[in-house]
Amino acid sequence: MNNKNGLTVQPVKERALVLKALFRGDRGVEDPFDEIIALCVTAGAEVIETVSQNLERIHAATYLGRGKIEEMARRAEELQLDLVVTDNDLSPAQERNLEKIFRRKVIDRSQLILDIFARRASTQQAKLQVELAQLQYTFPRLKRMWTHLSRYEGGIGTRGPGETQLETDKRLMQRRILKLAHKLQEIEERKEVSLRHRKNDLVIALVGYTNVGKSTLLNRLTGSHEFVEDKLFATLDTRTRRWDVDKNRHVLLNDTVGFIRELPHHLVASFHATLAETQYADLLFHVIDASAPQVREQVRAVEEVLREIRCDQKPVWFLLNKFDRLAPDRQVEARSLESLAPPGTPVFSISAATGRGLEELRQAVAAHLRRADEKLSLIVPHERGDVLAFINRCGKVISQVVLAEGTRLDVEMPPASVEKLRRMLPGGGLPALSPAS
Repeated sequence: MNNKNGLTVQPVKERALVLKALFRGDRGVEDPFDEIIALCVTAGAEVIETVSQNLERIHAATYLGRGKIEEMARRAEELQLDLVVTDNDLSPAQERNLEKIFRRKVIDRSQLILDIFARRASTQQAKLQVELAQLQYTFPRLKRMWTHLSRYEGGIGTRGPGETQLETDKRLMQRRILKLAHKLQEIEERKEVSLRHRKNDLVIALVGYTNVGKSTLLNRLTGSHEFVEDKLFATLDTRTRRWDVDKNRHVLLNDTVGFIRELPHHLVASFHATLAETQYADLLFHVIDASAPQVREQVRAVEEVLREIRCDQKPVWFLLNKFDRLAPDRQVEARSLESLAPPGTPVFSISAATGRGLEELRQAVAAHLRRADEKLSLIVPHERGDVLAFINRCGKVISQVVLAEGTRLDVEMPPASVEKLRRMLPGGGLPALSPAS
């Protein structure tokens, strides 16, 4: 950031205290604060201190125990912290109570993720989706924002401008939510039309936990130069690129928004238009960071989101990425992740950064495409050299016989090329084009 004198000024990072409730399932995790700290860093905060408490359930009023919260409020004052972050979602009442005790800003996990999404949103669709998610999150908390007018609230004869303004704001917010939902529905309908045009191409969606290397893999496979950063949620918008897997064969690769454990439900709903790209894919590449300490939890989180968006029945291949970061003794341990894949699921050990294993992956995709090839017999008139050139470029000629009326061919071609061939032949090609016996 530059000031008016042209000097570079670094924005001041907010100093944060992170609170986490540890339940039974969390207590065996190697580093329970790893992800929430990464989220804070991505949002631009500096984590000064982390505190956890073993609980059976979250305290209804204060999230953690009252004594622990009051102790940490004194600690936050002593360290002159700016921000308190909880690694669980808070109810409006909990948020209000914590702010009273800490006397500083308190945000929960959902707010933190929404802040990151707001920073990353660049396209109109992403901005609309983030705004919708923020409004849906804020709506039930709207009353808390008007507590300074609480003296006006009451029964008959005591209603005043505070309540009136609150109800006005609610109506305005509801209208805006409906308007955003309508706009996103229009975007989704337009996307459906464009996705139907891809029906003859195999579409592969890269899915996985955030920051596992999906964008790096897309760049490596397709030669594109999409934005890559070693932070959570570097990609918010779906990007589609062509991947040439063989001389005359290609697929469309979709890079999708990364998933995360406990992804807020209103965020999944708001980003339905983006996640719909995954729903239209023919095949999913589940990209996994094999070097991540909590890799198994990440795999389960991705599978949970796939179930939520009804993509859990799609064919999936497991790509164990970042093998270059593993010591040889840990590579054997990482391969045990293959047991997480459903039976019959292809598994590949790769490195998007170095290119390791990607040739094997390319060959497997090419073989997968060949299984869908159509076998055709056709007669190409002698004057249609353009058709012969197209067949040789896009298909495989099995046999070729020169006849008086033209050249008879038996060929194998991808479905997309067959459609183009039909359009090139006279009368749509139907009289001369038939399945080979």
